[in-house]
Amino acid sequence: MSNLNILVLGAGGREDALAWKLSQSTTVENVYVYPGNGSQRTAKLPGFSLDLSDSSSFSELAVCCQKNNISLVVPGPEVLLVAGISDSLQSYGIKVFGPSAKAATLEGSKTFSKDFMKRHNIPTAKYENFTSFEKAKDFLEANKDTKWVIKASGIAAGKGVLIPETHEEAVSNLEDVMVKKQFGSAGDSVVIEEFLEGDEISILTLSDGYSYVNLPPAQDHKRIGENDTGLNTGGMGCYAPAPIATASTLKYIDEHIIKPSIKGMRADGFPFVGCLFTGFILTSSGPKVLEYNVRFGDPETETVMPLIEGDFAQVLLAACEHRLDCVELKLKQDVFSTTVILAAGGYPEAYNKGDKIEINGEKLGKSTEIFHAGTTLTSKGDLVTNGGRVIAVTSTGNSIEDSLATVYAAVEQVQFEKKYFRRDIAHRALKQQEIKEAITYAQAGVSVDNGNLLVEKIKAKVKSTQRPGADSDIGGFGGVFDLAAAGYENGKETLLVAATDGVGTKLRIAQDTNIHTTVGIDLVAMNVNDLVVQGAEPLIFLDYFATGKLDIGIAADFVSGVADGCLLAGCALVGGETSEMPGMYDPGHYDTNGTAVGAVKRDKILPRIDAMQEGDVLLGLASDGVHSNGFSLVRRIIEHVGIQWEETCPWDASKTLGEAILVPTRIYVKQLLPSIKEDLLLGLAHITGGGLVENIPRALPKNLQAVVDMNAWELPEVFKWFGKAGNVPVDDILKTFNMGVGMVLIVKPENVERTKELLKQADETVYEIGKLVTKKNESDAGCVVENATGLY
Repeated sequence: MSNLNILVLGAGGREDALAWKLSQSTTVENVYVYPGNGSQRTAKLPGFSLDLSDSSSFSELAVCCQKNNISLVVPGPEVLLVAGISDSLQSYGIKVFGPSAKAATLEGSKTFSKDFMKRHNIPTAKYENFTSFEKAKDFLEANKDTKWVIKASGIAAGKGVLIPETHEEAVSNLEDVMVKKQFGSAGDSVVIEEFLEGDEISILTLSDGYSYVNLPPAQDHKRIGENDTGLNTGGMGCYAPAPIATASTLKYIDEHIIKPSIKGMRADGFPFVGCLFTGFILTSSGPKVLEYNVRFGDPETETVMPLIEGDFAQVLLAACEHRLDCVELKLKQDVFSTTVILAAGGYPEAYNKGDKIEINGEKLGKSTEIFHAGTTLTSKGDLVTNGGRVIAVTSTGNSIEDSLATVYAAVEQVQFEKKYFRRDIAHRALKQQEIKEAITYAQAGVSVDNGNLLVEKIKAKVKSTQRPGADSDIGGFGGVFDLAAAGYENGKETLLVAATDGVGTKLRIAQDTNIHTTVGIDLVAMNVNDLVVQGAEPLIFLDYFATGKLDIGIAADFVSGVADGCLLAGCALVGGETSEMPGMYDPGHYDTNGTAVGAVKRDKILPRIDAMQEGDVLLGLASDGVHSNGFSLVRRIIEHVGIQWEETCPWDASKTLGEAILVPTRIYVKQLLPSIKEDLLLGLAHITGGGLVENIPRALPKNLQAVVDMNAWELPEVFKWFGKAGNVPVDDILKTFNMGVGMVLIVKPENVERTKELLKQADETVYEIGKLVTKKNESDAGCVVENATGLY
């Protein structure tokens, strides 16, 4: 159909944005807006001047539409839809892109909508409906320790949702709604529902009652003040697509919420034709519905319309004719849109009207549109303010940052008395973008490179403390003490080896989850694994435990873990130190350290650098997960994703997240000693901080380079998950995590099979992960990882 005449009903920025987009259609002759505002982009509907707030005027509007050959009516405000304007106009044969009065009850009554969601198993907050103030108050009194949201069930101009911080405030809010009638008859009944934590997004869905199509996810800013503070408003800004709505999130929303909502309305006898606005909260247990609206959102419409390309009028017409699945809604790719609302000073409370508005159109870029909301023209033709939200400024760009820069530059080209706007629109997206760009170990507060620089800087100082028998050349896995060099004749054939280490910020997770039995194993593992790489058998272990206030239960759990680790390593726990230091540590927090001492025959000490050559084989022993390094990055990513430690682990459904991440570091001592005693090994590398790329070179001569093939083993799901969740650069994750290999063995080719045999007898998983090659240049890296692209 061509030469369409379209009527948009309403007077806000939403209606101006709809008219702007519809007028771009080559099949549209005229777009009218009634009652309209100060925008002059569209014509005024001739021959009609009635108040649409009175539903009795709908029949006269129908006659006017017939006289002006109106092909399609698009109602904006929800009050018209709830009042039945779609049913009335359709009875005259006029097509309306808007739901029936029955379907509009989804917004007209929050009680109705919550019961609808419950009936169709649509995820939403737990709730109770009340028509009695006393019964609602009794419910709050019986559930004082729960945080609730109080919603006026009826239409309240987008302001009928109250979020009290305390029980007393909840009772007061309830009285304001139901007794004092703050929102009029909308508060005759209320919904009291549980408060949900998470980011909010909204999605506009165009439906013909059967099929549907979703517009890009948007995130509105309801509060008047920056950093989301102050009173609720109709919306102070918006951006889309919202990065927090990932592909997997949108898939879940479509399959579990949008689809059953459209199907449920049809099943209940009121198929939905129009725009369904669904507000979501992205909780740690998945997206849940906050509310339904039955019309285009405001300011979401001003934000999303510029992201649509193609003939929007034909899409709406197809929906009215129940053939939406036969047309294509084209959306712009890799384009972001941001809207900033310019409000009158004092909004959302008392504000002035009639202030002159000046717009410098010449300095507005091509990617910016000015949508009129609370404006009007005086008899002299002057544009003046006529509402709380006056102007919506929208700009697009290739990134959120681009659209923000453009829109805030454009804001300065619109002036009126006491103009107010928020300067932090899209602040949540920018924070998410920082995470999305790349979470690196350095950004998490830890720099492997700085650690290496520190070692180099203090080597000389440490070297000055050398004494006969002690090797003070730090940077290896441990220190060696030569008994014979120290004058102990019985030490001629034996060397003592010592190592000291801690557990790091993995302790914080143990404290947050109250799981303390595994970090003691970690403490032992970090020390004894550093002994065995030198060919030493651990003999004794000592631990240190420091806390602000001693908790016997926690301390006992920790020491029990240390004992378990010593049993796995075959060494004796001979003593330790427990230190209680009030004021040094926060309540419930503690720190630990351990020291292991072992012995090795002089002719068995590793690495045997002089014997290594090109072609020697690298064997990898499987890790048991993250082990004990990289936990500053682990905690940063977990915080970003918003998963709680007690929730189901995303990579291992048999455990909670806390249990899965606290799986202790694998101890490799008993498994490796047989190969050491048979002289099968040239060297070992314990894969700790620095990953494969930093640790393997520590066991190599300077002329050789390790080449590791990531295709040699299957990357464990835990590392895939962290890589994806934090969008961690491959180079950085390789220098942070062990990637599934906790220990690397350097073996002559002829000794590979025997070494594998001994390790498999000890129930070790062994991978042949690479080989040694001669460096072409002295400056070449000590370890090169191949096939690392596309790991996750």
